[in-house]
Amino acid sequence: MSSDTLAKVPAAPGTPERPDSPRIVPRRRLGQWTAAVAVLVLIGLAAVSVLRNEAFQWGVVADYFTSDSVLRGLWLTLWLTAVVMVLGFALGTLLAALRLSANPVLRAVSWGYVWLFRSIPILVQLLLWFNIGALYPRILGVKTVDLLGPITVAIIGLTLHEAAYAAEVVRGGILSVDRGQVEAAQALGLGRWRRFRRIVLPQAMRSIVPPAGNMLIGTLKGTSIVSVIAVSDLLFSVQLIYHRTYQVIPLLMVATLWYTVVTSVLGIGQHYVERHYARGSEARR
Repeated sequence: MSSDTLAKVPAAPGTPERPDSPRIVPRRRLGQWTAAVAVLVLIGLAAVSVLRNEAFQWGVVADYFTSDSVLRGLWLTLWLTAVVMVLGFALGTLLAALRLSANPVLRAVSWGYVWLFRSIPILVQLLLWFNIGALYPRILGVKTVDLLGPITVAIIGLTLHEAAYAAEVVRGGILSVDRGQVEAAQALGLGRWRRFRRIVLPQAMRSIVPPAGNMLIGTLKGTSIVSVIAVSDLLFSVQLIYHRTYQVIPLLMVATLWYTVVTSVLGIGQHYVERHYARGSEARR
């Protein structure tokens, strides 16, 4: 063996390194660091321009940020989001069960519901429910004119819309569970409910939680559409103020900041819920 070949053999642990052995030099990523610095500079310039722009009227934003009318609108937005998500996932779970049923009629009904309510824009659905009295003046002998108030219409319209998407989320989560584990639990004599509660649901939640969290944040922001039917949510509350004061931009910034704060909190909560259900799996980050 030549002396050049011997120089390339790594030294044993604890022995001093030969002065002529090659050194490992980390690769320099000059382009990546340059791009990162450029992006940070642009973000900083944008932030400074927004903060120093007098058109935003940050003093007005601070005055109205915690005003009573804005906080009442925020509370209604949060309450409406919670109610719609609970009812939507309850109905969506039922639709998912029907879709996975062996009965072809139940599968067809579930598929038809999801197809219909995902095809119609939510704004159109809200307006149809709001004008249900014009379509059906009487239902089972009950006058429908002024029967449904704006908040009731918002709950019905948003729930039916969210249930169509929740059904697909739940169905996808259930289908992600390995069929072999279900068959093994069945071979051990576990009942259907115990199989679902102890085997299927914990594993399905790993696939359900991420899209469900996105749906929750989307529903929170989507509730702003109910302002078209005069529901006093966060957006409608700031609209009432700037229609009176003509301070459109700062009031819209109030709504924007509140939506940003709430969605950030929900995003943090989603992260911890995902980490909880990812325990014991490689999906945990």
